[in-house]
Amino acid sequence: MSSLPRRVKSEPKAPTSEELPSFLNSTSESEEEEEEWEPKSKIARRPRLPKKTEAKTKKAAAPRSTVARKMVKKVVIKEEMDVSLPITPVEDNKMHLLKPKEENGGTKPKSLSRMPEVPKKMEINSFQGKNQNSLVSDEKPSTSVSVVKQEKREEEFAFDEQVSKKIKLNSCPEGKPVKNLGGNKIKEEFEMNWDIVQALSEITDVEPWVCANLIRLFQEENTIPFIARYRKELINNLEADALREVQHALEELRTVAKKTHTMIQKLKKEGKLSSCLLKGLLNCRTLEELDHVCSPFKTGSKGTKAQRAKQLGLEPAALSLLQNPMELNLFSYIRPNTKGLANIQEVEAGVQHILADIFAKDKDTLDFIRKLCQKRYISIQSTLAKVSSKNGNEKDIDKFQLYHEFSCNIKNIQHHQILAINRGENLKILTVKVNIPDGVKNEFCWWCVNERWRPKQFLKPEFMRLLRSSVEDAYKRLIYPLLCREFRSKLTSDAEKESVMMFGRNLRQLLLTSPVRGRALMGVDPGYKHGCKLAIISPTSQILHTDVVYLHSGQGFREAEKIKRLLLQYNIVSEAGASIYSVSPEASKEMPDLDPNLRSAVSIARRVQDPLAELVKIEPKHIGVGMYQHDVSQTLLKATLDSVVEECVSFVGVDINICSEILLRHIAGLNTNRAKNIIEWREKNGPFINREQLKEVKGLGPKTFQQCAGFIRFNQEYIKTFCSNKKNELGSCALLTKAGALGKKKSKLTSCASQQPNPLDQTCIHPESYHIAMRFLSLIGGNPNDIGKSDMQQKVNVVIQKEGLEGTAKRLNTTVHTLQLIIDGLTQPEGYDIRTDFDKPDFKRSIVCFEDLSVGAVLTGKVENATPFGVFVDIGVGKAGLIPVRSITEAKLSKVKKRRSLGLGPGERVEVKVLNVDIPRLRITLDLIRVL
Repeated sequence: MSSLPRRVKSEPKAPTSEELPSFLNSTSESEEEEEEWEPKSKIARRPRLPKKTEAKTKKAAAPRSTVARKMVKKVVIKEEMDVSLPITPVEDNKMHLLKPKEENGGTKPKSLSRMPEVPKKMEINSFQGKNQNSLVSDEKPSTSVSVVKQEKREEEFAFDEQVSKKIKLNSCPEGKPVKNLGGNKIKEEFEMNWDIVQALSEITDVEPWVCANLIRLFQEENTIPFIARYRKELINNLEADALREVQHALEELRTVAKKTHTMIQKLKKEGKLSSCLLKGLLNCRTLEELDHVCSPFKTGSKGTKAQRAKQLGLEPAALSLLQNPMELNLFSYIRPNTKGLANIQEVEAGVQHILADIFAKDKDTLDFIRKLCQKRYISIQSTLAKVSSKNGNEKDIDKFQLYHEFSCNIKNIQHHQILAINRGENLKILTVKVNIPDGVKNEFCWWCVNERWRPKQFLKPEFMRLLRSSVEDAYKRLIYPLLCREFRSKLTSDAEKESVMMFGRNLRQLLLTSPVRGRALMGVDPGYKHGCKLAIISPTSQILHTDVVYLHSGQGFREAEKIKRLLLQYNIVSEAGASIYSVSPEASKEMPDLDPNLRSAVSIARRVQDPLAELVKIEPKHIGVGMYQHDVSQTLLKATLDSVVEECVSFVGVDINICSEILLRHIAGLNTNRAKNIIEWREKNGPFINREQLKEVKGLGPKTFQQCAGFIRFNQEYIKTFCSNKKNELGSCALLTKAGALGKKKSKLTSCASQQPNPLDQTCIHPESYHIAMRFLSLIGGNPNDIGKSDMQQKVNVVIQKEGLEGTAKRLNTTVHTLQLIIDGLTQPEGYDIRTDFDKPDFKRSIVCFEDLSVGAVLTGKVENATPFGVFVDIGVGKAGLIPVRSITEAKLSKVKKRRSLGLGPGERVEVKVLNVDIPRLRITLDLIRVL
C-alpha cells in the first residue's frame, strides 16, 4: 500500500495544537483501516488527480457503478467492525437499542448507534463546497442524504413490525454476546487518557462487554426495570442492584471527565496549560486525583511553593539537576536583593520545592507508592478529641465510647465503623488519622533516588543531598496527605454506597411485603398528649370509622375498654412515616375532609392491605429502614431509593384503569406529568382497552411507551364488561358509518370501534414480543383467551419437555430469556402478584414487657431493619433486639425460600434466643435460631 501515505496526506486535516491530545485529531483508526481496503483500480487512478478540490469533483462525478462499489465496500467494513459488540440482535425479538425521539419538546440525547453511517457521512463530505444546483444536476447520484434520514426515521421504535434486514448481524445472534474487547470502544463526550469501558469494568468487577452494553443502554435512556426484565441477554442477567452500581460508577467517571475538561478549558484560556499538565489532568480517574493536580490553579489560590519558585526563574535549575547536573551552578541564581534568591539556602529551597512538585505529580511515582501501600499494614485510628473531653456533652460522647481509642486495618474495617467515625469527627468528638508505616517512606525514597528519578549524570554530594531532601519533602508535604485523603475518601465512599444499597434492599423487601386482601383492618397511630388515633377501613380500603382515644388520661381504663374488643380481632401496624404522609399534599388531596392526625391512622391500616400502594406515598428515607441515612450523600440516597421504588412498582405492575396517580408516576418511563396525563385521558375517554391506547396520551412518545408498556396491566374481565356495555354504542357507530355519516364524529366513533382488548395485555410480556408469543401459542396449539389456565400450562409443558427451552427458542428465532418471560406470562394465573412469594405480615398473638425478658428465652419476631453489623428484630417488647451479623449463617437460613443474599430483610419472621438484656441501656442481644 505504497500510495496510502499520499492518500492520507491529501485528506483535509483540522487545525491542531501541541497542547491537544491525539484523540482530538479528525482522522480516526477506523478511517485509516477503510483506506486499506480500497480497490486497486482506484489506487491506480489516484496519481492522475492534480488537486484535492479536483479530486473531490472527480469522485462526485464518477460513474454510478464505481461509486456504488465504493459505498458498499465501506458499509461492509463498518458492519464488520460493529459486530464485536452485540447491541443489535436478530429481527424477531426487537432487542436492538432504539434511538429515542424528542418527547415533550426535550432535546435528543446523544447516542451511539451501531447502524452503518459511513455512506451518509461520506456523501456530505464529498459534496462540501457545492451548491444545491450542482447536486441536482448530477444525473446518477450515488446516494441521497434525505433517503438515508428517511430510512432511519422509519426504523425507530418498530415494536410490532419486522426489523429491517439491513441491521441484522448474523455473526451476533440475539442472546449470544460476543466477548471481543475490540468492539468495546465507546466514544464519550469528554474523552480521557483512559477507556471508560475498561475503567467501569475495573471499578464494578463486571465484564467489559456487559459494561459497554450498559453504557449504550443508559445513553438510550432505558430504565433499570426495563433493562433488568427485557434486556437480560445484553447484561448477562445482572440484577437491578448491580445495574444501579454500574450506573452510579458511570456517572462518577463522567463527572470526573467533565470537570477535567472544564479545568482544561479554563487553564487554556488563562495560558497556564502545558503539555505535562494536560497529560496529568487527562490521567485523573477520581475527583481526589483531579483536585491534587489542579489545586494550585484554583481561583483564589495564592499559589504553591513550587509556583513561587518557578516565578523566580528556578525551574531551569531544577530540570538541570535531573538532566545535566554537571553544568549546574546554583550560585549563579543568587540575587541578594530578591526574596527567595538572597542566598544559596533560599535557592536550594526553591529548587527543592519544584522537584518535590514534579515528583508528586508524576503518574508512575504515585502508582508505585499506591502499590507499595497495598502490601503494607495501613491503619485508621480514632481518639477522643481534647476539646470535646472538656466541653462536650457527656451523652453524645458516650455514644462514641467504642471509638475513643480505636485502631483498625483499612482492609478490615467495617462500613458502619467508618460512618460512625466520620460522624464523631464531624461533631468534633473524635480525632481521626491514617497511619502509614515508616517502612513505606524509606522504600519509596530509595526507589525514587535510585530508580525513577536517578540523575543521568554523576551528582556532586551537595546535589545528591538536595535530591534526597526533595524526595522526602515530596512525600511528607504532598504525597502523604494525598494518600490519606484518598484512603479516607475511598473508605467513606464505599461505606456510603454500602449503606445506601442496604437501605435499598431493605426498602425493596418492605415494599414487596405480601398484601392482606379481603380483611377489614384498624390502624392505630400511637400518641400521648394528643391521644391515639384510630381508623377502621373496609376490605376495599374505604374509611369506615375514625376515632381518638386518650389512654393516659384519667379515664384511661374506659378508653382501653373502648378498643379492647377491636384489639382482640385486629392488630397494630408499624407507624413509621405515617406522620410525614399525613401532612403531605397527597394526603390532603386524597382525604381533604379528614384531620391530619386521623389520616396517619388510615395510612397505617391501608399499608397492611397493600403495602406498596401506600408506602410509595411516603418519601423513602422516612419509612424507617436503613442506617446513617442522614450522613451519606443525599443525592446518591435519593437516586437509589427512587430507583428501588420504581423497580418494585414496575415489577409488581399496576392496573392502568384503577391505579392512583401517585402509584402510576413510579412506573418505569413515567413521571408526574405523564401520570397526570394518563389519569386525565382515562377520566375523559373512559378506561383503557389495550396497551396501544397509551400512545394516544399526550406526552407519551415511543420511547416512553417502550419503557412502561410491559409493566402496565389490564383486568380482562373488567375490560370485557366495559366493552359489552358499550356494544350498543358501537352498533350505532356501525350504522352511522354505513349511512355515510361524515365529519369528525364519524372518524372518532370508527376509531373507537377499532379498539379491541388484547389478552396479552394482562401479562408481563412486552408488546415488542407479542409476535413471538403468538407464534409460540400457534406452536403449542394454545388460545390467547386461555392465558393463566391449567390447560395452557399443560400445553406449554408438552412442547418444552419435547424440545427444551433452547430448542424451542431457536425454533422461534428468539432468546431463552425472552421465551422464558413469554412462558411465565402465559402460564401465570390472572391477577398474579410476585409479592405472594414473600412472607406475609406477622400478626402477634402475645406481647411481653421489657423487664419480663430473661436470658435463654426463645421468642419469635419480625425483622425490623438490617445493617452491616446485624439485624434488628421486633419481638414485641417495645424495643428491637439485635442479632449480630456473626450469628447469621447460611445453615440457619431457609433453603426453600429464594434469597438474594445471606442477609435478612425487613418483614422476615425469625425464631431467636435472648443472649443478653441490658436494662439501663435498653439493649437486647439475640441469637438467630432459624428463619420461619
